[in-house]
Amino acid sequence: MRAHSCLLPLLFFLGSSSVVVLGAPTTRRATNPNAQSAIEAIMPTSTTCAGAAFPDECRTAAQAAPFIIKAMTGFSLPEIAAMLANIGYESDEMKFKHNVSPGRPGQGTSNMMLAKWVSPYAASIFGAGAIAGKSPDDILAMVTPDEYNFGSAPWFLTQQCGAAVRSALSAGTDAGWAAYMTCLDVDGSDPARLAYWTRAKSAFGL
Repeated sequence: MRAHSCLLPLLFFLGSSSVVVLGAPTTRRATNPNAQSAIEAIMPTSTTCAGAAFPDECRTAAQAAPFIIKAMTGFSLPEIAAMLANIGYESDEMKFKHNVSPGRPGQGTSNMMLAKWVSPYAASIFGAGAIAGKSPDDILAMVTPDEYNFGSAPWFLTQQCGAAVRSALSAGTDAGWAAYMTCLDVDGSDPARLAYWTRAKSAFGL
């Protein structure tokens, strides 16, 4: 981070309700958009679930925003932008909570984590004993309710990516995005994925 970086109180708003993210580091003055509008800007089809292949899994930006705010409180705006960009791509703009193609058992949540990550995420919430002997799909079902579904991206960033990635990502740069994508073991330069990051940067003024 640059020597002149500052700690800014960040506000992430939803209508008349607000969550204050105190002391989140950033190296630039990002805008603090309304949560629902930011999600819709990043995920343009999230305004409706009409026609969704799995209506029970689909969430609109309005429905998801309160859970996303709660899950992402304490993160810098560039981190939030990147997580939302990844969620948008991985879940087809919150239309799916499980992997449809190629249909890997146990892969899912809004972050579309592989089963090998879903299990420790579930264990972090319910305890290792609660998932013992369960199938990958049964474990996934434990963490797809909204109060857990949108916490998977923050959990992965903090538990699997490390401080160096978070520091790079908090700078709000393409290099930070690339570091995050490397941690996720995906190609961050894929045009379809990169389009979400581009919209996220615009939504958050990065």
